[in-house]
Amino acid sequence: MPTTRNSLPDNTRKAMIALLNARLADAIDLRLAVKQAHWNVKGPTFIALHELFDQIQGRVDVFVDDIAERAVTLAGVAEGTAQAAVKGSKLPPFPTNITAESEILQAVADRLAAFGKLAREAIDGSDEAGDKDTADLFTGVSRQIDKDLWFVEAHLQ
Repeated sequence: MPTTRNSLPDNTRKAMIALLNARLADAIDLRLAVKQAHWNVKGPTFIALHELFDQIQGRVDVFVDDIAERAVTLAGVAEGTAQAAVKGSKLPPFPTNITAESEILQAVADRLAAFGKLAREAIDGSDEAGDKDTADLFTGVSRQIDKDLWFVEAHLQ
């Protein structure tokens, strides 16, 4: 492991780098799923959903960068390739054969909820490992994903 002046113990940093890369794969997958929804949604509220999905994707893109940079900050390597995301994502595959608003909304909501759960697990894992900064990063991610899930679910009611 590369040297750093970061005061976290090596074993904590190694565990956090692995956790961060696992969630990075999920975040990249989520980003692409939301963009898939953005491109393909059809229906009477198309423009509202098209813009909402674009906004959510933009926020997830920031999370991708934050998660990757935290891994590198801890003297790790960010594993942010498409191949790493495919191999590592715990999200269910986004269906590419749907376009109807209700189906797209349900698919996006399912993935936001799954990612939110993984982010909350990362908060707990980071906190237990003694890395308050990584826990804080995932707290911010979780809070925004929950809000975005609310926005999406409001369209399903």
